[in-house]
Amino acid sequence: MALSWAHRAWRALPAAQRRAGLNALCAALAPRADAVTPARSDGIVVGGELAATTGVAEAARVKLAACAALGVLRGQIDMGVGRRPVGVAPKQAALLLEINAPSLPLMLARADKGFLRGRRVIGGWAWELPVVPPSWVQGARYVHEVWACSRFAAAAIDPIMPGRVRVVPHPLAMRPLPAATLTRADFGLPEGVVLTTLVFSLGSSFTRKNPLAAMRAFAQAFGDRDDQMLVIKFSGEMAFPAEAAQIAAAAAPNMRVMAGAWPAGRVEALLACADIVISLHRSEGFGLVPAQAMLRGVPVIATAFSGNMDYMDATSAALVDYRLVPVQDPAQIYEPMPGAVWAEPDVAQAAAHLRRLGDDAAARQALGAAGRVYAQAALDGGALRAALKENGVA
Repeated sequence: MALSWAHRAWRALPAAQRRAGLNALCAALAPRADAVTPARSDGIVVGGELAATTGVAEAARVKLAACAALGVLRGQIDMGVGRRPVGVAPKQAALLLEINAPSLPLMLARADKGFLRGRRVIGGWAWELPVVPPSWVQGARYVHEVWACSRFAAAAIDPIMPGRVRVVPHPLAMRPLPAATLTRADFGLPEGVVLTTLVFSLGSSFTRKNPLAAMRAFAQAFGDRDDQMLVIKFSGEMAFPAEAAQIAAAAAPNMRVMAGAWPAGRVEALLACADIVISLHRSEGFGLVPAQAMLRGVPVIATAFSGNMDYMDATSAALVDYRLVPVQDPAQIYEPMPGAVWAEPDVAQAAAHLRRLGDDAAARQALGAAGRVYAQAALDGGALRAALKENGVA
């Protein structure tokens, strides 16, 4: 099909200009929050990309379930770029949008002009660096308050919304653990070996998730031993084939690579099959996978930096030391900014943790039990209850 002259001209523009133009258009179309915040709300509505397989979508589903359990849920809104919001949102209810700041105008552009009018609007935001980029500033137009998923994320967001940021960790411990109906055999994994598992999305930045460091640590710890196996599960291979190829090339015979977008329940079933979960991330806004593993009693090895430190400490996880380095992301998911640093974890120390836990079932059991208790207390929904109360949601 021949392109129109307008479409040809649009595609001739550099990608950055196209993104800026689209954002400007959506910002002009999107409704904004009222200047005066309602003092009281009858319950809350949760909005987001509810059916997606991203971490942000999973966070929305977690909040949805938690608000339902607390008896304050009045509806849900499924949202997405370029389409109308769909769902039930009574006008007297507050609205919690589990959508990061830059995506708000894109997902609100086709909403009715009165969509935000007359209601308290809260943004559920997550960010992985100590500073946020300029594109986040416009997000303040659409919300009255932000619920940041960790103290780390809140510290980054507060300078653009001073006094309007609250720490509300994802209340994962409020919901029953999804039943792990799948076994190792269902995943093609062997019995009788110690499984260390790494789960991430390439769309969340290959460099930030740092899987090659975990693979190096495993190789240092176990060499070619066949009683130990590293399972590397990732999604986004179609969009990031070069990064997927790097993982495949680095995989040893005692490493199993699994790719593809899985439903959240299947991912959790894989975690339930694990003996150890590892995350040598450079930075996390929250870190859903380590939190899910800890709540299942699976011992976690993780970089001792960023949002995951809200639900783990040295008594409840095998923490890995690090040094801070400037952010350099070849995929340009994270743009260079003053003050943007992340962690370079100590691979040798991670290998030592792997050897200790991999060869000692009692140590794994003890750390997993301690992790479950600590994470349950940190993610029990207390912060969500307080946030609802202080926002006048009843």
